[in-house]
Amino acid sequence: MNNPSENQTDSQMDLILFGMQGAGKGTVGKAIAEKYNLQTFEMGGELRRLAQESSELGQKVKEIIESGKLVGDDVVMEIVENFIRGLVEGANVLFDGIPRKVEQAKLLKDLLESLNRQFTAVLVDIKKETALTRLTTRRVCDTCKEVYPEAYKEPNCAKEDCGGTLIVRADDNTSAIETRLNTYETETVPAIELFGKNLVKIDGEPPIEEVRDLAFEKLDPIMGYTE
Repeated sequence: MNNPSENQTDSQMDLILFGMQGAGKGTVGKAIAEKYNLQTFEMGGELRRLAQESSELGQKVKEIIESGKLVGDDVVMEIVENFIRGLVEGANVLFDGIPRKVEQAKLLKDLLESLNRQFTAVLVDIKKETALTRLTTRRVCDTCKEVYPEAYKEPNCAKEDCGGTLIVRADDNTSAIETRLNTYETETVPAIELFGKNLVKIDGEPPIEEVRDLAFEKLDPIMGYTE
């Protein structure tokens, strides 16, 4: 758990983070979670954690994973609710990677409202052309999986405790990327639109440091953050 920020007020708000692949969503999300003391919910990580548990939900998740089946929306929402109910009182969540489609968005909104939780959706917004350029030129550490943009020219990971080799992902080819971006446009964009006035857009085109500052500028008032 993160330590409560000395600068943050008692404002209670969950954030639902969206962004096209290549938008820098992961990097911006880490900065947002740290500044506003949010507990990050990331479906892949939560599935792996639950599969190690002996709980009823954990065993259900383990069976689904081992069978190779996709996790149904009903189980996804059960996992989300389990995560929320396990938080310390007053803790808030950054949802990263969920919802991915309209039905999940509807279910997530209904769940949060039933638990009397306030929420705001955040979109790190970039053009498809920008995403294609970034995804086809980026590299990833073969050890810790940290992603590096084209501007980083060194052959190895910059983390002191890693030093892994930077490689191009096998699925970072134009054809595969186009497929992923098209799926985002047809499935996730309609889900984003469901949040309407509860959606904050962040320009994701500038360098990542500037994107982070733009996010803070828009979210500080919403999160009740004061210096």
